[in-house]
Amino acid sequence: MNDLIREFEEIVTDELNLIRNESIVALKHVATGKYLSSIENIHYTTGSKSQVAFVSSQIQHIDYYKYLGINSGSYKSPISEHTEVSCGEYYHTDWKVNHSRLENSQRYLKSNDVVNLSTKKFYDNNGEYINDGYEAFLRSHDIQFSIGNDTFQELVCHNERLGGNDEWCIELIKQD
Repeated sequence: MNDLIREFEEIVTDELNLIRNESIVALKHVATGKYLSSIENIHYTTGSKSQVAFVSSQIQHIDYYKYLGINSGSYKSPISEHTEVSCGEYYHTDWKVNHSRLENSQRYLKSNDVVNLSTKKFYDNNGEYINDGYEAFLRSHDIQFSIGNDTFQELVCHNERLGGNDEWCIELIKQD
């Protein structure tokens, strides 16, 4: 009987942590423990000159209908020169979410799942179109760059081998 009660409690807990349409989530970078963030009035001074996307120890993105994306994908990040990631109003970037660990490969997402995020990139870093495109993964690392007096931890897309810098933990903030 105790096993049945324990199983029921696990099912209820899982149900409460499911990510659904319209859920509000935060993405926490596993390797650094920092959150995917953006600040509306801070823009790259190079590349796309779009709103900066970065990782921070605090969640700094407020819902103002901006989307995470890679523009045409031809802009380089400020320091490592991978693909620049930014926030904007017009992005048509579809992000693919994959569980990064085999033991978590269920068909749904829940709070605290560790994932890799990728998008299809159709332009190389020289602006040349690539017919079928290729998968580019969201990564952060300890590389920092400055805009004015502010320092930010770089956020990029890349098509290299996946590792710990490519893992993101989904944290449920609000479920509708």
